[in-house]
Amino acid sequence: MNREYHKWWSWRLSREMELLVIGHAGAKVLVFPTREGRFYEYEDLRIPLMLQEKIEAGQLQFFCVDGIYGESLYCPWAHPEDRIRRHAQYEEYILHEVFPFMNSRNPDPCVIAHGCSLGAYQAANIAFRHPHLFKKLAAFSGRYDLTLNVEHFSNLFSGYYSDSVHEHTPTHFLPKVDCPRQLNRLKEMDIVLTIGKEDPFRENNELLSSILQCKGIGHQIHFWEDRAHSGYYWRRMAQIYV
Repeated sequence: MNREYHKWWSWRLSREMELLVIGHAGAKVLVFPTREGRFYEYEDLRIPLMLQEKIEAGQLQFFCVDGIYGESLYCPWAHPEDRIRRHAQYEEYILHEVFPFMNSRNPDPCVIAHGCSLGAYQAANIAFRHPHLFKKLAAFSGRYDLTLNVEHFSNLFSGYYSDSVHEHTPTHFLPKVDCPRQLNRLKEMDIVLTIGKEDPFRENNELLSSILQCKGIGHQIHFWEDRAHSGYYWRRMAQIYV
């Protein structure tokens, strides 16, 4: 399989950012890492190996980006508004640096937002906020409300709430989407959610599904046995849903 490593200085983030390209053609899959994952995590999880036939046939090309969660959503020493502001800067990096890079490498019009765990949140958040850029969302084992306290998972904003937090919380902003143009684009997107039956965020996934249903936005939600929150499961999900 074609494999490329890229790095450049992002003035939006004031730091170097790295990414990995796997494949040579086909639908562009924008892959976000988990909480502590790096741009090479998807490869380390051996998920591309499960999709090798499609990749080598030029059906899928993966763009695995780095995360900065330790500087944003998981930065406990920063004020919550600074956490969400840094998160928004990261989205600007994706939209204005990674997207042009992907388009320069591959003209295919199909872009898939994809991620596991916190990467699923990142993929869903950007796809729901900018549906004109994506044809598909494949979100595995995601949490779509970072203000929740569930099991040992705490509110990532320490009880703080603002317009910025609202605008980056899918289960909060989606119910208020009423722009016909945006709704139509959301309805045109192929949306796939997966969650383990014992995952602590199953209820949050069910809420997201009900919101989409109320909006008339078609989607699939699949419940896997057990917690289903590991590379073992994600490799198998990718074979079916990506």
